[in-house]
Amino acid sequence: MTNFDEQLEELVTANRILAREGVVDAFGHVSIRHPEHPDRYILSQSRAPDLVNVSDLMEYTLEGDPLDQQGRTMYSERPIHGGIYEARDDVLAIVHNHSATVVPFTVTDTPLRPMFHLGALIGPELPVWDIRDNFQDTSMLVATMDQGRDLARCLGDCRVALMRGHGCVITGKSIREVVMASIYLQVNAGLLLESLRLGDVKYMTPGEIELMSEGQMRPTAQERAWEYWANRAGRRKDGDKNA
Repeated sequence: MTNFDEQLEELVTANRILAREGVVDAFGHVSIRHPEHPDRYILSQSRAPDLVNVSDLMEYTLEGDPLDQQGRTMYSERPIHGGIYEARDDVLAIVHNHSATVVPFTVTDTPLRPMFHLGALIGPELPVWDIRDNFQDTSMLVATMDQGRDLARCLGDCRVALMRGHGCVITGKSIREVVMASIYLQVNAGLLLESLRLGDVKYMTPGEIELMSEGQMRPTAQERAWEYWANRAGRRKDGDKNA
C-alpha cells in the first residue's frame, strides 16, 4: 500500500477503536487533514463509526463541499472539521463525540481538568462552547461554517473544547494522538465524576501535565496503546481484520 492508503486504513481503524472503547456510538465522527492537500480533509460518509470502511471515506474542501459525493449521504456537522482545520494549521486530526461522561461538565460550573496521569493529554484548560451565545436557539448541531468557525475560536490553541449539552471536540497532530486523547478524556471524566462524590479532588499540576503529556506523545507510547486498542477493535494492524 502507498502511504496515503495506509493513512486511510488508519482512519478506518480509528473509527473502529473509538466505537469499541465507547467514545462514539451510532453518532460521532473522526477526520484527518488530507496529507497531500492541506486545504482538504477526509471524513466518512454519514455512517456509524463501527461500520466505516475505506469505501465510505470522502474528501471535502474546508467549506465542507465533497469532491466526489457519488450519491452518498454526509454528516451534517462537517463544519466542525472545516472550521477547525481552517483556523489551526497544526491540527491534522479531529474527533467529535457525545460522551455521556463528558456532557455533565458541559452544563455545570464544575471544570473538567486532568486528575489522573493518563488524562494529562487533554490539556490543563478545556473551554466550553455554547452555541446559544451567538446563534440563539438552534438544534445544537454545528451545521454552518459560521458555527464551525465560532467553535474554532472558542477552542483557540487548546487540544479539547467542550460543547454545552452536546459533547466535545478533540484535536491532534496525528490520528493516533487524537484517538488517545479522546479515550483518556472520557476515562478522566468518569474518574472525576466518581472522585467528586468522595470529596475535594487533587488535580494534576501544570508541571505534571506537561511532563506526562510529553511521555504520552512519544511514538513508543502511542504505538503500544494503538496496537492494544486496534486489537480490541478487531484490527490487529491497519488493514488486517481479525473480527
